[in-house]
This record gives sequence, C-alpha cells and structure tokens, in this order.
Amino acid sequence: MTDDLTARAAEAIGSSPDLVLVCHVNPDGDALGSMVGVALAARAAGKKVVASFGAPFDLPSTYRFLDLSVVTPPDTVPERPSVMVSFDAGSLDRLGELAQAAADAETMIVIDHHATNEGFGDINVIDPAASATAEMALDLLDRLGWAMDADIATALLSGIVTDTGRFQYSNTTPKTLRAAARMVEAGARPEVIGRHVYEETPFGYLAVSSAVLGRARLDPDRRMVWSVLRRSDLEQAGIGAGDVDPLIDGIRTARESDVALLVKEVDDRTVKASLRSRGRVDVGAIAVELGGGGHHNAAGFTFDGSPEAAVEAVRSRLEPAGD
Repeated sequence: MTDDLTARAAEAIGSSPDLVLVCHVNPDGDALGSMVGVALAARAAGKKVVASFGAPFDLPSTYRFLDLSVVTPPDTVPERPSVMVSFDAGSLDRLGELAQAAADAETMIVIDHHATNEGFGDINVIDPAASATAEMALDLLDRLGWAMDADIATALLSGIVTDTGRFQYSNTTPKTLRAAARMVEAGARPEVIGRHVYEETPFGYLAVSSAVLGRARLDPDRRMVWSVLRRSDLEQAGIGAGDVDPLIDGIRTARESDVALLVKEVDDRTVKASLRSRGRVDVGAIAVELGGGGHHNAAGFTFDGSPEAAVEAVRSRLEPAGD
C-alpha cells in the first residue's frame, strides 16, 4: 500500500512545475532534513520550489551546516498551493500557520512515519515502520528518478541519524542502514553531521544542563525519571530553547528508569514535554492522550498547566513496574 501511495505522490509531484514543501513547527533533524533534501532535489530537477515551516521561523543553529538556501519564511507560501507536500508532521495543526494553506491546497501530500498520524492530505504516505521520514523521502526520490548529490544526501542522512539516535534505537532496520550507506556513497559525511548535531553546543548549555540534571527526580515504582527546564535557566545562560534539545538524552540515561520526561516552561501557563521510553512503555500513546503525538519510544505534547501538573499527568498514566 505504501508503495502505491508513494507512486501516486511521485506522479503528482513530478507533473507539477510548482511545489510547496513544508514541515512541522520547531523542526527537528528529520523534519528539516527530509524537507530540505527533497527541496534541493526538486530544484535540481527544474521545479520552482518554496520550502518553509510555521512560526517561530528560526532556523535551528544545529543544522546550519545543511544547504538551507531553499528554505524561506512562511509568508512566501502561497495561500492555495497547487501541490503541497508535508514532511514529518503528525497532524495538520503541527504545521502551525501553514495549516490553512495545506487545507486549501489543490493536492495535499503527507509524507510521515508517525503511527499516530491519521492522514490529513489527499495522498497520505504514512509508514510507521520507517525509521525516519527522511528514509521515506529517499523512496520518493527514487520513484521520481531524481538524483541525490552530496547536499541532498547530507540533509537526508541528518534526518535518519537524529531519528534513530545515531542508529542505536530499535527503529533502525536493515533498510535504514542500506539507505544510510547510499547517502554516504553520494557524499554525505557522517563525521560532519555527528560533530554539528552531537558535539557542539553554546557554552551556556553547560550551565543549563547542570541545573536541569541537578533537579532530576526518580519514581522507582513507576521507573520514571523527570526534570524541568525553567525559562530562567535559559535567560541566565543567554541561550534559546533550540539550543537545549540534547537535554532529554542526559535525563534518559538513568538505568533505574524506563521512561524519561523533560518538561519545558513556555510561559506562565504552558509547558512542552518530551518523553522517551526504553521500550516497555508506549509513550506515544500517553502523548496522544495528552493532546500530543509521536512514536512508541519518543513523543511529546503541549500542556496547559504547571510543570508539576504535567509530570503528574504522565506519572498517573504509568502502571507500577511490578504490575
């Protein structure tokens, strides 16, 4: 079924001279990498391409090693695109201000690997078995017959590397590794991706990490570890929210935990939560219950309430580990 849908998507994309490509707000490596990779390939194929994402339109500094010349502000997106393609957005609302353009597009194509995605387009290519949307993007390029150069390969490999946790998550499959090998053959450099994504942070990150890890707490009965990122942490360190994405990976290393939760203050009434699981618990299902989404082992949600209330909302949905 996915192959048939990919073929339909490729036919619609290939026959249109103008394309609008979008990804979810606050894009991660997979969202940005898959969108940029296909946008670069489309431009090389002679298409007129607009690629963007909704506010806040801040290009993540972590991914500035990618060729971002194809990415433009959201106000460049036409109100009624002829063909619009969404990458890595699990639902229409994840497109933010570009959701209306998606709803009004003549042909709306959804490329995504979130199991919670119910499909919001005319052509919904959704494959929860894929390690990353970037892996699906490569299938799309193959179907279109578009070439993959070093810049395209670097963008797509960045998506795969980040969504597989450097190939250490259970979503890494033989197909994933074969796709990554093709990208390296095309000129992607894993050491460049690794350095920029995992080995470079602003100095202020060290102070924020110290504060967040220092306030981590453990519920041994539910095998859950959590911490809170305060707005004051970022203000005192002089860095932004986009600079502290690796924090959840520090919290999740506690061996006594099956579930890790990082709650980030947004304002006085709203928090954002990131969830990780070692496999026993489906954090994607918990996130959906709380208005978010994601995967079995990685998910998130936005919560109206205090950080403490968000923690309790997750904790109350976990059974004691011994039960």
